[in-house]
Amino acid sequence: MIARIAAASVHLLTATGAVLALLALRAAHAGDWQMMFVWLGVALVVDAIDGPLARHVDVKTVLPRFSGERLDLIVDYLTYCAIPAFVLTETDLLPPTSRLPAAIAILLSSLFHVADLNSKTEEGYFVGFPATWNIVLLYLFALRPEPFVSLGIVFVLVLLTFVPILSVHPFRVARLRLLTGFVTAVWAGAAAFAIANPFPSALWVQVLLIVTAAYFASVGLWRSLRDA
Repeated sequence: MIARIAAASVHLLTATGAVLALLALRAAHAGDWQMMFVWLGVALVVDAIDGPLARHVDVKTVLPRFSGERLDLIVDYLTYCAIPAFVLTETDLLPPTSRLPAAIAILLSSLFHVADLNSKTEEGYFVGFPATWNIVLLYLFALRPEPFVSLGIVFVLVLLTFVPILSVHPFRVARLRLLTGFVTAVWAGAAAFAIANPFPSALWVQVLLIVTAAYFASVGLWRSLRDA
């Protein structure tokens, strides 16, 4: 009984991501971008811890009827893709005529990633851009590039969803795990500071966000070219 309660509690933790998505949507509708990112950030933390907890209590064996992976994918689509797509239609981050088409492209390309059974390698790398549009959205707010530049970034990332280039998972890839963990911590600190202060962010925060993004991109690119 205790094992079943523990497993059900992990599923409930994962499911709270849907509630966090609703809260983020309400904040976005009100134009409270800082609060929206707070809720998306909490959802990101939940997404980071529910997997290890699920493996620790062995939810697949204890509650085989309910798929934690399927639940996680549904919640991730809401918080990683649907909310950011909506926000891009409600802000001036993109040129006016491109906002709805860009949001549609994000939703459709992200569905491809979610449905791809080979979206991760055995080493833990993502295959293609992993539809982390919540993080992309934070960068657009923090850096505030020109709208056409932002549109170009969105366009390239949508295309990269379909390109088998590898992207490093900050926790699952064993190679350089300590360094990647450190860079992830630096990124989290910079992201938290960006969210806690008005957008666009201070120059030093922008530099940290760019440098950490460059690290993650270079690790994935190096791994991709090694097998090319």
